[in-house]
Amino acid sequence: MKLPDETQTCQNWNVLSLANLAGTGNQKKGNELRKRTFSISRAKDMPGGSPRRRSAYDPAMLSSSSSFARQLLRWYDRSRRDLPWRIDPAVGGEPNPYHVLVSETMLQQTQVATVIPYFQRFLARFPTVADLAAADEQEVLRHWQGLGYYSRARNLRAAARMIVHEFGGHMPTEPEELLQLPGVGRYTAGAVASIAFGRRAPILDGNVQRVLCRLDAIASDPRDRQTQQRLWQRAEEILPRRRVGDFNSALMELGALVCTPRNPQCLLCPVRDHCEAFASGLQEKIPAPKAAKPTPLVRRQTYCVRRADGQWLLEQRPSTGRWAGMWQFVTIAAEDPLDASAARAPAQSAAPLPIRVRRIHPMGIVTHSLTHRRYEFQVFRCEAAATGILADNCPRRWTTLERLDDFPLPKPHLRIAQMLRDQPE
Repeated sequence: MKLPDETQTCQNWNVLSLANLAGTGNQKKGNELRKRTFSISRAKDMPGGSPRRRSAYDPAMLSSSSSFARQLLRWYDRSRRDLPWRIDPAVGGEPNPYHVLVSETMLQQTQVATVIPYFQRFLARFPTVADLAAADEQEVLRHWQGLGYYSRARNLRAAARMIVHEFGGHMPTEPEELLQLPGVGRYTAGAVASIAFGRRAPILDGNVQRVLCRLDAIASDPRDRQTQQRLWQRAEEILPRRRVGDFNSALMELGALVCTPRNPQCLLCPVRDHCEAFASGLQEKIPAPKAAKPTPLVRRQTYCVRRADGQWLLEQRPSTGRWAGMWQFVTIAAEDPLDASAARAPAQSAAPLPIRVRRIHPMGIVTHSLTHRRYEFQVFRCEAAATGILADNCPRRWTTLERLDDFPLPKPHLRIAQMLRDQPE
């Protein structure tokens, strides 16, 4: 949504507000409002040629935090999203600590809209921390399949086992205890402690970082260690005495819905009077964007090997590294760049396959992007030319396409499986 002209908006707002106050005869409030009226200076006052606004912003406003917290919580009570891990205010009650832990783990590096159906399916299968602790890792990975960052699923299961075996089945209530759980860092510990148990623990995720940087006009990189320390300190300073969990949730909600990375909706922000970046016209420039880095391209060749009885050969990935412990079609490294003009089946693979094959036919290319790298899979369909499989330390299984759901597959191989279904012989 394109915001109106900033100068005209500020002028109109002040003129209308002063007129309304004059109409009621409230001279004192009118004078106070005049003092807070923004003055528009020349474009040279701000880097990049944008007009700089001056206001009565006071950095001490956030130090007391009382008015800031009241305004933020009032907005949160009206505008909060209805999410399955939150308590409905109309119903009341306390948050389920296990639900908070699962949701916060899933929300790491993942958007809310993506998480919701996974959260619901995961809780339907593992409704309690004891159920998750008793589950087989492969089953947990299957229910995480497609959500990515699979170490989160393994750590969540390991945390459930520690809660059951070392904490008597009860979620730790203090941040220091929560930090002992596998995969739980300072942010997750603070979120669970504050949201589930009301502890005065700060949080600092990407949304909160952005909000705090703009509130205090912190122009340095929020990923810098010193800036991180400053933001953690600030997040703790502004915590209210009551409703800490709602306050932390409100900060995240504000960053997700209003104080967005691009085109922040400042005119809708309930705490813009506390924001130094908005007062200075710097909200679009703070925080500084992360410098783009080239992402390396990793090429692979995947062979979908079919046996005479219609079953396909799967292999399990190593227990460490990317997609650890998951299953895939036979995949090897592709040392040479792929021929862009025509995808031809190689006469001989760059590395030995675990079984002799024949009738190799190209099916297409599957691409997959991660945060720090890109993958390109050149996919081939082929027939097994022998019954014996290479004896090594890699577990392998024959299965039908109908039974693939029994195996947790990385997203690229889920797409390859769909290619097999869509391209029958």
